[in-house]
Amino acid sequence: MEKEKLAIFGGVPVRKSRLSYGHQWIDDEDIESVTKVLRGDYLTCGPTTEALEKKICEVTGAKYAVAVCNGTAALHCACIAAGLGEGDEVITTPLTFAASANCAVYVGATPVFADVNPRTYNIDPDSIEAHITDKTKAVVAVDFTGQAVEHDRIREICDRHGLTLIIDAAHAIGTKYKGQSEGTLGDMTCFSFHPVKTVTSGEGGAITTNDPELYKKLYLASHHGITHNEAEYKGGEPEGPWVYEMQTLGYNYRITDFQAALLISQLNKLDKFSKRRWEIVEKYNKAFEEIPEIIVQQEIPESETTRHLYILRLDLDKLSCTRREFFDAMREEGIQCQVHYVPVYYFPFYAERGYKKGLCPVAEDIYKGIMSIPLYPLLTDEDVDDVITAVKKIVAWYRK
Repeated sequence: MEKEKLAIFGGVPVRKSRLSYGHQWIDDEDIESVTKVLRGDYLTCGPTTEALEKKICEVTGAKYAVAVCNGTAALHCACIAAGLGEGDEVITTPLTFAASANCAVYVGATPVFADVNPRTYNIDPDSIEAHITDKTKAVVAVDFTGQAVEHDRIREICDRHGLTLIIDAAHAIGTKYKGQSEGTLGDMTCFSFHPVKTVTSGEGGAITTNDPELYKKLYLASHHGITHNEAEYKGGEPEGPWVYEMQTLGYNYRITDFQAALLISQLNKLDKFSKRRWEIVEKYNKAFEEIPEIIVQQEIPESETTRHLYILRLDLDKLSCTRREFFDAMREEGIQCQVHYVPVYYFPFYAERGYKKGLCPVAEDIYKGIMSIPLYPLLTDEDVDDVITAVKKIVAWYRK
């Protein structure tokens, strides 16, 4: 059979309009929710933020939630609440956004990178244990692509070594592990609500916990270190109703009320969004499992996953192209991809601090062949078919 000429070489593209790898779904209900707040009395520090925190607790099953301005702020606050500082080590994965490691640096601690499972791409519990030293104080375990990490094993390791377990669930709102929603499975769980995530507030994040003491620390860390709760004042009887206390050094990481309104509206559609993402993932898996040149990411049976990213992994030994050539060919066919992620310690910031390539060989091998293809609820079945057609077309062209 004659190969169909790729668009990058002058052939007819699969699509005329371009599909992005991710896109938000905003409807009239979302817009009206925001508009209602904009017409009200509180744009920030108001009742809608409190309502959002209550909604996040309902969705996750957590006892406490602190809404913040983004997922990076959530991770920073979690490290502060965990009491991490100079001389401490924090184990995390290199296959993640830089914030999963940077949060340790923010508080003066040292990130230590553990390798990943070659099938799931999530952090490998055996590698976590192998990297524990007397300086290790916490683990930041990332639910990469939305799939839950191996919670039982990681929890047992952390408990045995006295480590704080922070779950970076930036990808995983809506995901469950053994029927339990992400948000209660670590000492603290951090979420992100960027527009490419399953639900969005434009920018936004949250930290959940079941520990009341951690909750107090998280609140202070995200609110300038200031409390307005007279019962917690340390300076004696307040002089008047205007008094508030700064009890520790904190940050202005608050979310606005109109962002909170948008996120509440989005969370009301979480089940619908999750279902559509699952349908698309199933369609991709069925198509790509039949292609020897494509390696399909595997999932642990315990994870009921709301997938944030679909990772297309190329078996480059079976193709006559590079990842870049495949990536560029997809773009010319009308499919915009992205790569998630460059291993964190590849960046100059970390290289200048002594981190070298070769630290995590499994993660580095996975990185060589991955790219993220479109995955979001607004995709039609025809859109999904176009993505599959483009992948098959390019694989056929470059097949050895």
